[in-house]
Amino acid sequence: MGEALDGARQGKGGGAAVTIPTLPLVGLSDDERQILSMLRSDLLNQRFKLQLLDAYFNGEQLVQDLGISIPPKLKGLHTVIGWPRTGVESLEERLDLEAFRWADGSDSSELEEIAEANDLFDESSLAHLDALTYGREYVTVGSPDDPDLPPLITYESPLDMTLSWDARLRIPRFALRESLDRFDFGLAPEEKLISLYMPDETIFAVEVDGGWEVIDRDHHRLGMPPVLRMANRQRTADRVGKSEITPEVMSITDAACRRLMGIEVGAEFFQAPQRYLLGVSESAFQDAEGNARTAWETYIGRVLALERDEDGNVPEVGQFAAHDPSGQTKIIDLYARIMASQLSVAPHVLGYSSDNPASADAIRYADNRQIKKAERRIRRFSATHRDSMRLALWFRNGEPPPKERRIECVWRNPATPTLAAQTDATVKLVQQGIVPADSDVALEMAGLTEDQRRRVRADRRRAEGRRFLDSLTADGGQEDEDPEADDAEQDL
Repeated sequence: MGEALDGARQGKGGGAAVTIPTLPLVGLSDDERQILSMLRSDLLNQRFKLQLLDAYFNGEQLVQDLGISIPPKLKGLHTVIGWPRTGVESLEERLDLEAFRWADGSDSSELEEIAEANDLFDESSLAHLDALTYGREYVTVGSPDDPDLPPLITYESPLDMTLSWDARLRIPRFALRESLDRFDFGLAPEEKLISLYMPDETIFAVEVDGGWEVIDRDHHRLGMPPVLRMANRQRTADRVGKSEITPEVMSITDAACRRLMGIEVGAEFFQAPQRYLLGVSESAFQDAEGNARTAWETYIGRVLALERDEDGNVPEVGQFAAHDPSGQTKIIDLYARIMASQLSVAPHVLGYSSDNPASADAIRYADNRQIKKAERRIRRFSATHRDSMRLALWFRNGEPPPKERRIECVWRNPATPTLAAQTDATVKLVQQGIVPADSDVALEMAGLTEDQRRRVRADRRRAEGRRFLDSLTADGGQEDEDPEADDAEQDL
């Protein structure tokens, strides 16, 4: 996509000067209104599906009652099981973006400045979480309010944004965002603000009396909208992306919630063991004044202190077997194992436990699929992060970076191996001469973060400086102790 991004301007303009038509500031053109209508229709059509995914992530979905075992008075009982959130967050926790750098090893301070100014290393985790939950996330790039500041890079939720994609060039054609930042333009809370991203300008408009009034036009003249899509689980016929909360995950979550609800209902009705009394007179169920006791007073009262009947027989007292929820819990454990295979997590992450705990090797083996899934997400999301940084440099410098200068995204190892294992592997590579001991690659393989590697490089430079000064001092001392110099001094 990076080459398509760099060639978008030439592909649309054909090398000729781009002519911006003069449009009235107060309204949209017919083409702009058609594009806006198309994008708003797509946004509204997708919003319900996205809100349903959000409900499962937050544990707020409505579980369908089969209407068999739950009495009407308990219809409002709501049980929650957070497996969708657990599965999504366990994958997102392996996606830690740490740095941007030029692949040729040149100074990357400009990339670091843009990333730090936009807090990308923290904000990117939010983008990854949304992309895994909704199936996609959007990245916008724009000019800052102060020209001395770095360009702005923001992540936008698909609940508020959509775009039209050019599959051939792999770039967006148009994009739309319904903004909540009304106060930046002095608008009233009930007024709806939209941002329409066109190939050569971004249009800000507000809905007025069923129409759209243009507030501002930002002529960026990039030849493409400054918007990117971070898609999850793409396919050739589906570039929009799919959520990690699949229909299978939703179905198993609902089934597990119904089992939990069954346990709650069983506890409500059968937690207190039911008793039976045979051959008891009516007075046993009355108080001292002869009034009938309530069922609860009868149950907790001294009903076991009963008198013999007129024939001298002692009443028979018994108890039914108490409710055993173990059958329901076994079903929930079965659902946990099925869900673990769907989410690619170890069963113990979802709360499943067995009498024989898994060994350390078995636990690491259970994580292999999720590690591979995280590596694939890193590859896919890196393309979006690189292109967003190239767009930011384009805004800052007025032209895109050269194609031959490739930007790298530095991620933390998603496998999270132990520090001892990483260090041992690094030492072996250095000893065999595969990696130089003073190489930054060795520090990265040892598991050091970008900040730690930067400090190690600074320490190395200081150590080299001290060694150089020590060598100069030593050389000066040897010259003073030269015997030929002493003899010449004596002759004088």
